[in-house]
This record gives sequence, C-alpha cells and structure tokens, in this order.
Amino acid sequence: MIKIANAPCSWGVLEFDMAEKSEEKGFQEVLNEIEETGYVGTELGDWGFMPSEPISLRKEIQERKLELVGAFVPVDLSNEEKHDSGVANALQTAKLMSDANYKESFIILADDNGSNFERTLNAGRVDKSMMLSEGQWKIFAHGTEKIARAVKEQYGLKTVFHHHCGGFIETPEEINQLMELTDPNLLGLCLDMGHYAFGGGDPSVAIEKYKERIWHVHFKDYDPLAAKAANDAGEDYYGALKRGVFCELGKGIVDFQSIVSLLKKLNYKDWIVVEQDVLPGMGNPKNHAIKNRNYIKTLGL
Repeated sequence: MIKIANAPCSWGVLEFDMAEKSEEKGFQEVLNEIEETGYVGTELGDWGFMPSEPISLRKEIQERKLELVGAFVPVDLSNEEKHDSGVANALQTAKLMSDANYKESFIILADDNGSNFERTLNAGRVDKSMMLSEGQWKIFAHGTEKIARAVKEQYGLKTVFHHHCGGFIETPEEINQLMELTDPNLLGLCLDMGHYAFGGGDPSVAIEKYKERIWHVHFKDYDPLAAKAANDAGEDYYGALKRGVFCELGKGIVDFQSIVSLLKKLNYKDWIVVEQDVLPGMGNPKNHAIKNRNYIKTLGL
C-alpha cells in the first residue's frame, strides 16, 4: 500500500541557507500541521530542526501518529576531501533514525546543491560545459557508494540519491550516468517529479527506465512559466523557487495521473512524499498541504 507523507521543506524548512529561513516554523507546529492535513509520515528536515535525541524524536512523531520516512543529507560529493565528513553526517543521521526505531527510513543523499555558482545560476538550462569531468564523475560516484555502504553496514538503512536542480546531478543524462556508475544493490534512486521536470526530463520516462532503482518517490510539481520568468529576469535557482517554480500539485506540467498508474503497475508500495517549497510570503503552508493532499486523493491515493 502506498503511503503519503509530507516534509518540513513544505513549511520553508530547507536544506540550504536563505534569509527567509529566519522565519521558519518550529518543528512541533510543522508536525501538528502535517498530521492535521491528512499525511501519515514526515521527513526529518535539517539536522537539529527536530529533536536529535532518539527517545524525544520518536515521542514527538508517535504523538502525531506519524512515521519517520527519511532524512535529506547533502554532501559536496565532487570534492573528495568532503567525503569523510559526508560519511560522518550520514552516519549521525542514520544512527538517530535507527536508535529511534525507524529502521525502514532512508538516507536521502544529495549533492551540496546551491553551492556551485554556475550550476545554481543555470538551474533548468544546463549544458555539457557545466557538467562533471570524467575524473570528477569517478570521485562523485565513489563518494555516494562510500556513504551508502557505511550506512548499510553500520545501521542497515538504505540510501537513495536525490537528483536536484542547482547541483551536479540534475539532468536526465547526469542521473543516468550516476546510476550506471553505482551499484544497484547499494544505491537507489529517489525520483523527484518536479526536479526531474525542471531538469529537462519526463518523469514517466524515468519511472520506466529506473523501475528497479526507484526506492523512494517525491511528488513535486513544476511550473515552466515561473522558471522562464526567473530566467528572463536573470535569476538563479533561488529566484525560481521564490517565484513558485514548484507549485501546488496539479497546477504544473507533471502528469501525476500517469505517474500513479505507472507506480501501481510496478507494484510500488512504499512512500510518496509531497514536497512544495513554501517560503515566507508565498502563502500559507498548511493550506497548500491541504490542497495537495486533496489533489492526491483524486488520483486514488
């Protein structure tokens, strides 16, 4: 049975530094609203956003009758010197989830998105000159496997890779390259529908292509008009974000009805996590969460 979760990023709790983050809601309010809007799971959010002591974490999540689905861990994977600290961060997160008895949760590994100026500026319009070199690819893939292996060996948790605009794994070509360079028994794919569309691909094609690697799914919609407006104004990924490039489900171009049909055909029975990056001033996160949950109900979930 497919279960529907939401994530703190839908309340503006993002994994990168922005001035708007000073207005973040507290974790208790976010968890309350996730429960109140009809979701049955959550992701962890930034390290330190929710309690980092396992008993307290489980208490807060259980009180809302929720499950902890996974945790986003960004690492500068193209820089080999950052791999050891990435392993340490992933293990710290995995230990917390394991000790809190969320042993089916995922480490959702990603590039250190937004840290490279060129990739951040050109999100959604990447060309080959901006991509990793052959040597960098080897370093990147080695880092992902090193982290995934450490997490699996020490805590038995699975690791999925989250492709993301504003990072080095954004386009369908880059996602395919990473999948080819990594062990399918060690690293799965977190397919994010909105990021895949923003990166220039059709999520339905990705589902067919990576059906054995898709261990985790994010439902995010994509508004190409917002992306174009940001591009025309010379804005970067964050500018597009502020313009609502990731809109309410059903208001963008992602064909969620086809996606649900494909997932059911593949007998996918894990989590779907709704993510709509709602920054302060972009509307009421709870209202967006309600509309997104109601939309998913129209898809039969």
